[in-house]
Amino acid sequence: MGRESVNIVLLHGNNSGKEPGGAGSDYWFPFAKREFEAMGLRVTAKNFPDPQIARMSIWLPFLKDECEANEHSILIGHSSGAIAAMRYCEKNTILGSVLVGAYYTDTGDEYERMSGYFDEPWDWDAIRSHQQWIIQFASVDDPFFPIEEPRHVSEKLRTEYHEFTDRGHFFDSQFPELVEAVKLKFG
Repeated sequence: MGRESVNIVLLHGNNSGKEPGGAGSDYWFPFAKREFEAMGLRVTAKNFPDPQIARMSIWLPFLKDECEANEHSILIGHSSGAIAAMRYCEKNTILGSVLVGAYYTDTGDEYERMSGYFDEPWDWDAIRSHQQWIIQFASVDDPFFPIEEPRHVSEKLRTEYHEFTDRGHFFDSQFPELVEAVKLKFG
């Protein structure tokens, strides 16, 4: 597959339910968008509706219909965006995904519980089988999710796992490790 047919979709998080919610220009997204576009890749970085709660019933149709996620897409999700990417892949085929700050339970958080992502058991086999590869980034010092959460996701999905000790919840303005990991998938 040529690079021109690839669509990278950036999925922001919910900003922990704080106003104004997450956005497609958060943190390292502008850096990643510039870097991927310089590689000749198409990048979609939209502001998702319902940015504070990130309801599954709203985000997954938006991902399919407005972001045109399909078998040529690489979903790069941060926090609740990573959760949306995983749920999307239970029923839809994509090229690959990058999960940043991923978790698998609501960890008792009201907004996470309201999102609907944690109402049903995870279909790990379907998530894995609907894509060619999964890259994952986690940090031991994440202030929102204990490291056992992303480690469990990695174990279940057999991701290419990158664990840091000092990146928190990945609120940096640049993320060269992510760009490099995706670049390696293109040879």
